[in-house]
Amino acid sequence: MNRGDAFDPSCPTRVVLDRIGDKWTVLVIGALQDGPLRFTALRARVGGVAAKVLTQTLRAMERDGLLTRTVHAQVPPRVDYELTPLGASLTAPIATLTDWAETHLSAILAARDDYDAELGAR
Repeated sequence: MNRGDAFDPSCPTRVVLDRIGDKWTVLVIGALQDGPLRFTALRARVGGVAAKVLTQTLRAMERDGLLTRTVHAQVPPRVDYELTPLGASLTAPIATLTDWAETHLSAILAARDDYDAELGAR
């Protein structure tokens, strides 16, 4: 197994970090952790994402092997999105980061307010 060095500017690990650090990717993984969803349900679950942006995110995630897109032959056509085992392996780390963000949100907002107030006083 090839292991990269994220601190090397030419290492492709940085591309992977860009993908999994993208807010829409994080939210899609969270939305799909309990099972497959159709596009409309996924978009509603994620909230606040344009259809075009979600489509781009889903295509990139599919390309990276994080999810599968299954088209069901029916009228109207039905498309389901589901995490692959690789994508599902991100649910625990993302849950940890999400928990951290939710736990420390008030401290971060207070720090921002302090910083902005200090900046305004300069």
